[in-house]
Amino acid sequence: MKTFEVLGKTVDEAIKNALKELDVTEDKIEVEVLEQGSKGLLGLIGTKPAKILVKLKKDYAKEAKAFLKNVLDAMGVEVEIKIVENKDSLNINLLGSNMGTVIGYRGETLDSIQYLVSLVINKGNDDEYKRVVLDTENYRAKREETLKHLAQKTAFKVKKIGKRIRLEAMNPYERRIIHSALQNNQEVYTYSEGEEPFRRVVIDIKK
Repeated sequence: MKTFEVLGKTVDEAIKNALKELDVTEDKIEVEVLEQGSKGLLGLIGTKPAKILVKLKKDYAKEAKAFLKNVLDAMGVEVEIKIVENKDSLNINLLGSNMGTVIGYRGETLDSIQYLVSLVINKGNDDEYKRVVLDTENYRAKREETLKHLAQKTAFKVKKIGKRIRLEAMNPYERRIIHSALQNNQEVYTYSEGEEPFRRVVIDIKK
């Protein structure tokens, strides 16, 4: 983080001076008081200014938005970028009319962009890691429901034929959905096999 020394008659004034100089709100800085300052004798003799060390926090949302805009402009996609920042995550929603291009085949393009945003905002970061969740048209929730349905449908088929079934290759997030959907099933169990990016879930009958 960038650091600055700022002076003021009091600590509060020094903070106000810092906010004005940096043009940010107070939640965007960290303050360390170096000197409290002193009014001196009768406010005239021996006065000493307050001194603070101001650290400008990393602006995850701003960096993510700038990077996304460049990527989406290059793709020829016009979108509105909405970001909600929590303590440990950045939830980004893209609004526009041509979102199929952004989503890609089974969400592969969306996942790739999400991964790149995560790399960019966390690169060389001394602060806490921020998890990025990128979504559009409620795709993540819809895909989760599709995968849960696939898990139950495949489990029924496995029980019927008495043989294991390998699902298509999926990313770690999607594999977790399948595992979770069947973790309490009394007749089948799941495991993953293969190497990324071709790792897949196997649903097998319990012996």
